[in-house]
Amino acid sequence: MSDTSESSTPILPPRGQGPAALPSRPEDVPAAFAARFNSGDPEAVAALYEPRAAFVPASGAPVRGAAAIAAQNAPFLALGLPIAVRTRHVHVAGDGDIALLVVDWEIGDVRATATDVARRGADGYWRYVIDSPFGAAPRNDRLTPSGT
Repeated sequence: MSDTSESSTPILPPRGQGPAALPSRPEDVPAAFAARFNSGDPEAVAALYEPRAAFVPASGAPVRGAAAIAAQNAPFLALGLPIAVRTRHVHVAGDGDIALLVVDWEIGDVRATATDVARRGADGYWRYVIDSPFGAAPRNDRLTPSGT
């Protein structure tokens, strides 16, 4: 098992410079997500998820599949605010093809710690299998942009 410790500075890719390439290392997944999110392109964000990935919103009720995940990300993208991420931990297991990512993030005044799972695909690139942006946090209506 591999473990990458906390990075010292938040990653805030510049807005308007287009999304980064797909990540070839698990520790690059959060920065790739931030770059794609900050581009404002929902299709670029969606490309970071496996086709049958799960997304766990603040409600704790997982949704699965590209359309459902895009719908969960849409309200945050619509805010037009950049996301900043700071990777705390990356734990790689198996044959080096699955990783647990613990990432602090913020969009405006919304802050949380994500607990995500990414997998290296046959093409060598890493994508989310499970995206749980609120991690193990208790439900808190203030965590969602709409408050619902």
